[in-house]
Amino acid sequence: MLLNTFGWFGPDQAIDCVAMVLTMWLLGFHILLLPAFIAEMVPLLDDLPTWTACVIAVIALRKREEKVSVTSPPPVPSPKPTIDI
Repeated sequence: MLLNTFGWFGPDQAIDCVAMVLTMWLLGFHILLLPAFIAEMVPLLDDLPTWTACVIAVIALRKREEKVSVTSPPPVPSPKPTIDI
């Protein structure tokens, strides 16, 4: 954002790489982090709050998965067949 007019790779891209590593360290890997990282490397698109939106989406998806897994009953194991000799 600050120095994009002076070159493709610069201080802003280095900051985005550090942000990606820290976000993955805090949240763990999620497939939604990859498009946000790529969007941060595109000039003018990096002005959008992609990291913020991505982190909110990942947290919301994980909370929904937790809610579904808590409310659904665990699977009932099927009885093993016995063999008579």
